[in-house]
Amino acid sequence: MNRNQQQQIINADDLGTLALSTATSFAKRHKVLATSYLYGLTTLLLILLMGGGTKLTIDQKRQYNRIMNTIDLQAEYNAADRYHAAYANYYQSKGWLSCDAHCQHYKSIMDKRKFEWDEIKAEGNARMSDAKNVAGLFSEVGVGEVTDSFWEYFASGKRFAKRQSWWDAIFIGFRSMGRDEHFSEYVLRMLMQVLINFSMGLLMALVIFIFGLWNIIQTYQPNPITALVFFVTAVCAAFAFVSTYLLTLYGAAAGGLYGMVKMAESSGRLENGRRGGGGRINAQGYRVPRNNRPHYQ
Repeated sequence: MNRNQQQQIINADDLGTLALSTATSFAKRHKVLATSYLYGLTTLLLILLMGGGTKLTIDQKRQYNRIMNTIDLQAEYNAADRYHAAYANYYQSKGWLSCDAHCQHYKSIMDKRKFEWDEIKAEGNARMSDAKNVAGLFSEVGVGEVTDSFWEYFASGKRFAKRQSWWDAIFIGFRSMGRDEHFSEYVLRMLMQVLINFSMGLLMALVIFIFGLWNIIQTYQPNPITALVFFVTAVCAAFAFVSTYLLTLYGAAAGGLYGMVKMAESSGRLENGRRGGGGRINAQGYRVPRNNRPHYQ
């Protein structure tokens, strides 16, 4: 019996058992991460089943809209236009490394316009914060704002991964042609690089989302306990979604590689069968010579 016949063939059930045992072992060693992941998945399921946040009552909607309507957006737009016009005058009057009296005059006007714009924005943000406080952090307004923020960063991370993978495909292709590599080697290297790019992009997006999450929470003026509970819940949900997305990518890549290996293995067996001059194929997929007959024949 040759060496190939002594090797055990790994099937899909073995891979599933191996993945399950690996996940169980990881969860036992990293209980905090496993608990956070399960809590985040539970939160995502509740959001899908119950919708995004609690609905506003009629009184809450009326009070929320009344406060939001007091924000003077036109005044903020006008202040922004005045500031940009003053900045343009200052930019045109200054030199490369110096600013004379004429330049200083425009600079003072620009600083004044910037101060006016900041005051109007601060007043508008304060009124918006009061309106958000009426709605509540766990309302459809709060959950919707946090969800929109997460999707924005998540899409940005995927764009980074796709753009980086495009450039990697070009440069790795050039290096592969210079080294006269096989196409399968190029595909394998590109697959690994794509997985790395998506991991980097989505993990960076997750970190940036977490840092910006607390600023969103503060605008709703919640009490410390509510703010902490919402922060932990949102972080766990975002962590669970990103982890599940990446694990799905890794699983799809591993499944594709496994299928390619099995196809190449089957093709190699058929080719060896043709070169061996006939015979039969046993249940394990290996060729048995014609003279290898049972003892009773």
